Amino acid sequence: MEFGIYLFFKKSCNLNTEPVVLPIMSTINDQHYIDKVLQGDANAFAVLVDRYKDMIFTLAQKMIKNREEAEEVAQDTFIKAYNSLSKFKGDSKFSTWIYKVAYNTCLDRLKKNKKEDNNISIDEFSAHLIKTMDNALSALEDKERKQTIQNCLNLLPSKENFLLTLFYFEDQSLEEIGKVMNINANNVKVKLFRSRQKLAVILKKQLEPETIECYERK
Repeated sequence: MEFGIYLFFKKSCNLNTEPVVLPIMSTINDQHYIDKVLQGDANAFAVLVDRYKDMIFTLAQKMIKNREEAEEVAQDTFIKAYNSLSKFKGDSKFSTWIYKVAYNTCLDRLKKNKKEDNNISIDEFSAHLIKTMDNALSALEDKERKQTIQNCLNLLPSKENFLLTLFYFEDQSLEEIGKVMNINANNVKVKLFRSRQKLAVILKKQLEPETIECYERK
């Protein structure tokens, strides 16, 4: 996957086949490379592919739930982003823009496949449950906490999985998530709350009962 997307992208966009040496200065902002691409240096897009390939693949896998298809969606995302780069106006972060491209590409694939999402019942949800789960998660080591959340996110329906991945792992604001998913910030807030309810139900089933009991008393 790591190199596959880039090689596929180069072949699809007729870039040269010589290895591209990525700059060590990763602090140079995205706009610098966007400008270079728009000025005719197509290979500058390799830096943007390298920066976002892991997260784009992760988001695609969250939505599509199939590794091979997620790789294809990630490839399609970069090809679409490259071909539409002139449409990026800079009124949002480039990451927000390309995540929206990825989201729409995922939706197209899901429509094509007509896959049904899992339904998670929140009947057993209580107002105290989200706080309890947050407290229990905060007690875990960082790596274990992230892995626990990832495992539980994979059990959610595609759109909610995508939404919470942006929220937990990309620190996207409500406005940024709204731009990605084409909804307003208030709708994001509502969907985020309901998605966290469902995640809390799943987490309750995944965490050790003793851990939950401890934090229910707090």
